[in-house]
Amino acid sequence: MLSGAAAALGAALCWTLASALWRRLPTSLAAAELNLLKNLLALVLLAPPLVWHLGFTSAWVVGGPAALALLLLSGVLGIATGDTCYFAALRRIGTRRTLTINAGGPAVTAAVGVVLLAEVPRQSQWLGISLITLAVVLVALQRPAGACALRQRRMGVTLALAAVVCGVAGALLARSVLRAVALSVLLAAALRLLGGSLVLLPLAPSLLRRLLRPPQPRPRHCRWPLALVATLLGTSCGIALQQLALSLLPAGMAVALLATAPVLALPVGYWEGDRPGLLGAAAAGLALGGVVLLST
Repeated sequence: MLSGAAAALGAALCWTLASALWRRLPTSLAAAELNLLKNLLALVLLAPPLVWHLGFTSAWVVGGPAALALLLLSGVLGIATGDTCYFAALRRIGTRRTLTINAGGPAVTAAVGVVLLAEVPRQSQWLGISLITLAVVLVALQRPAGACALRQRRMGVTLALAAVVCGVAGALLARSVLRAVALSVLLAAALRLLGGSLVLLPLAPSLLRRLLRPPQPRPRHCRWPLALVATLLGTSCGIALQQLALSLLPAGMAVALLATAPVLALPVGYWEGDRPGLLGAAAAGLALGGVVLLST
């Protein structure tokens, strides 16, 4: 239990720090180009353990074309579209607010269950959905640090909500495949990344041109270490610790601990010049409480 809790909190911390690093990355890349860069770096980092784990066995084709298509589509929805919206939201409303809205994933999943599966939440779960909704409203009402137009703030909240919806859709597709087919989680993650990269590949020429252009005002060499560390933290370490936590803890407890990212992001807000105040702390606490109620 202790190891599982440490893994879950470690995953939440990795995602928080990775989000802050991506936001601070000195680059003129658009959100979609930044997403493609992240995916390609993640595939390169994932390739050695994937080859070592699977070798040249029939595991590459387990599940047939249907499973492959669903995993690729899952990557298009959750990674290509969802992560692009997430990066765009980070730039507009900051790490803390984006992560607080991102904690609404379980609430969206519950809503999908009501519509598609006729799964009616319990009273405590309805309360959890209400708390998460209130947290999102508080985030939407807060003005981001610096001079930020109301239109930009609204766009950031909309993009963060779109990232949640796309992430949930992608996760549900991937879960349906993993429940039906004895497929390695590592291979499933690689296929999702591949799907997310393929749909963004037309942006590769523009990405290369921008990468060869030195950013201002920071020196050029600052860019690659930040991008590499952010990818390692968010895509590699974060996902690995998440899987470890899910394997060691009851699902409800794991999800609740994994959802502590908005609380962990409160100190990050000060680093970004964002003063959370009472409303910010309340939003993070409400989001965490809502996820706990939904998970139990």
